[in-house]
Amino acid sequence: MTLAERLRAALETQHDPILLTGDFHDFDPDEVTRPAAVLIPVTDRADPGVILTVRNANMRRHAGQIAFPGGRIDPEDDGPIDAALREAEEEIALPRSAVQVIGTGDRYRTVTGYCVTPVIGVVTPDLVLRPAEAEVAEVFEVPLSFLLNRDNHVEGSADYQGQMRRFYEIPWEGRHIWGATAAMIVNLSKRLQWTA
Repeated sequence: MTLAERLRAALETQHDPILLTGDFHDFDPDEVTRPAAVLIPVTDRADPGVILTVRNANMRRHAGQIAFPGGRIDPEDDGPIDAALREAEEEIALPRSAVQVIGTGDRYRTVTGYCVTPVIGVVTPDLVLRPAEAEVAEVFEVPLSFLLNRDNHVEGSADYQGQMRRFYEIPWEGRHIWGATAAMIVNLSKRLQWTA
C-alpha cells in the first residue's frame, strides 16, 4: 500500500477519537471566526517526513514560531484546499503539481480567532524549497513517525489574558513545535492511530 493510500484509508476510517477543537476548551460556539487553511506536506519516502516552517522573526504575529505553510482563506480561493496549496506555493515555493492532496483533517480554532482546516498532502521528497524571506525564515523536515508518536506529545499550560490555556508541545532537536501546529499534529495522530 502506498503512503497516499495508507493516509487516505486512515482518514476515512470511522472512529471517534477525542480531538482537540481549539486553544480554549470552553470557546463560544457562536463566535465568528476567520477561515484559514494549512498544508501538512508529508514526503513520500521510506521514512516519511513532514515539512514545517519557522516564521520570520519580524512577523507581527507568531514571530519565530514553527508552523505549517498556510494562512487565511481569501475570497478568490476555491475553499481550504486551494488556499493551502496557494499559501504553500507563496511561502516555500512548493509547486501545486508536486502535491497529491489526500484530504482534510479536523478544523482547529485558534486563540487569534481563526478556524483552521488542515489539508493533508503527499509530496515528492527532496524538492528544492525556497522560503519567502518576508514570511519564512527556514524550512525543515521532521520524521512523521516521530510527530505521530504520542510519547513525544508533551502537555503544558499557561495563563493567557486571565484564562488558563492548555497546549501541546513536541520537542524536536532543540526546536519546540507547539500551539495550533502541535494540536493539529496530535489530532492527526489520533486519527491515524500510528506510533513510532
